[in-house]
Amino acid sequence: MKKLMMFLAIGLVLLLAACAGGESTSGDGNQNSGSDKNSHSEEKSGPQVVTFWHSMGGAGQEALNTIVDDFNKSQEEIQVNAEYQGTYDESLTKFNAVAGTDSAPTMIQTFEIGTMSMINSGNIIPIQELVDADGYDMSGLEENIINYYSLDGKFYSMPFNSSTPVMYYNKDAFTAAGLDPETPPATYEEVEAAGKAIAKSNPEMKGFALQAYGWLWEQLLANQGALLLNNDNGRSETPTEIGWTEEEGKSIFEWVKRMVDDGTFANYGTNGDNMVAGFLAGDVSMFLQSSASARDVIDNAPFEVGIAFLPHPENKEREGVVIGGASLWMIDGKPEAETKAAWEFMKYLQTPEVQAKWHVGTGYFAINPAAYEEQLVIDAHAEKPQLRVTVDQLQATESSFATQGALMDMLPQGRKVMETALESVYNGGSVDEAYTTAVDQFNKAIEQANKARTK
Repeated sequence: MKKLMMFLAIGLVLLLAACAGGESTSGDGNQNSGSDKNSHSEEKSGPQVVTFWHSMGGAGQEALNTIVDDFNKSQEEIQVNAEYQGTYDESLTKFNAVAGTDSAPTMIQTFEIGTMSMINSGNIIPIQELVDADGYDMSGLEENIINYYSLDGKFYSMPFNSSTPVMYYNKDAFTAAGLDPETPPATYEEVEAAGKAIAKSNPEMKGFALQAYGWLWEQLLANQGALLLNNDNGRSETPTEIGWTEEEGKSIFEWVKRMVDDGTFANYGTNGDNMVAGFLAGDVSMFLQSSASARDVIDNAPFEVGIAFLPHPENKEREGVVIGGASLWMIDGKPEAETKAAWEFMKYLQTPEVQAKWHVGTGYFAINPAAYEEQLVIDAHAEKPQLRVTVDQLQATESSFATQGALMDMLPQGRKVMETALESVYNGGSVDEAYTTAVDQFNKAIEQANKARTK
């Protein structure tokens, strides 16, 4: 700790020393850190290399690579190597296999439900230490994003790619069914009614689709003001059981079951790509998915796409959404100059200019809301006002333990439990049986995680 607090004060000296010769502090062998240069040069051995593991694919990877390239070209002291490691789950598995060794990255992107696993690993430097030592101001970041990633007023990771689910809908299909395309459904019941009207006007089109994805189920729960875990979603004490009531939990299953029974539900199971493809092909008129998909969906649809807030039961007030996506973690055990260089890159990513490019290029939120005042974003929102709806939903979210999100290391397992339960209902299974089984398995996962941690 003492060393960490000291290094920022002498960071420039260390950085120059690292670049002026002597021992190389670049990471593993597949890094391209200027191999054409003489590593024993008395004048300079090359820039400080930062190995950045990430899980961005498609448009997200293209946008990230551009940002990394821009950073590398903006100065000569630091070379960031962005390395794709597969999905969040795959990346976390790889990290756990090399944590504490020279093969570990300098920094890693990990999804939000991996927060407690990273904290408990003992292999990270809480970025609060870097924030405090550098006098860096985190207060300007988006409030509802801060609410998720701040634990007891302390930041363990740097927020980066944040998203929430929204409802996508086919405005042309709404018009054809005699519905107002500018007034999308706000409640479960309104979604059902719209789905029936659309299916009646076009028998080839289903009304609504919901991927069997635990994240979406959690969001529909939070939008009712319900907790996923007890003890304030694990934010006051370690959870011991589920936090939602039977009414809250069953309402989602019952909603889907009604649409399955009336023939307006499109069952894509756990395959989100097929669901989006079905929407673009005109097979279904509404679906829920991450706001990070907004740009791709809007650009590829042969019809006008609408984006709306997440629906809620009509007997509940809308509470809002929980931040999804991922954050950036600083890995412990690296040379101080390498950590310093990674911290400079993390700060670069939060600037309004960079966040503007990230938001417009992907659909993810700007972590720094000052980005929304950049001309790039103003022009993009004028051209595609749907992008603004995703921001409005986040900023209209009521801050509570429900919308701050849950913290526990068993959450990936819990998501799988809910996905199995949803698929059962999609395929005609009993709501009562699927729900009871899911609650039992979820509570057992919590119990097992607590036992494993105390061994």
